[in-house]
Amino acid sequence: MATLSFDTHEFVKKLKDVGFSEEQAEVITDLQKTTVSNTLEQARHDYELDNIATKRDLRETELRLELKIAETKADLIRWVVGVGLLQITIITGLILKLIGTV
Repeated sequence: MATLSFDTHEFVKKLKDVGFSEEQAEVITDLQKTTVSNTLEQARHDYELDNIATKRDLRETELRLELKIAETKADLIRWVVGVGLLQITIITGLILKLIGTV
């Protein structure tokens, strides 16, 4: 993140140019500096700039999700095939049992 700078010397100089005394210019500059600092800190807090996801973060999450989906599909296919084979076995067993009793 870019750092913003506040040129206090230039600020004091401009205040003195328009008629402020040295002491008044120093006090106003200190207050302005504090206000800017507090405003930036509040903005950081409000927008939680440290918690913003980057494109890289989003791409990594997308890749992890794609991998998890692929694993889930593979597990689902194994279960479907397993249950299908179990059904075929049960049906075959029942047919053979019926044929044997008739």
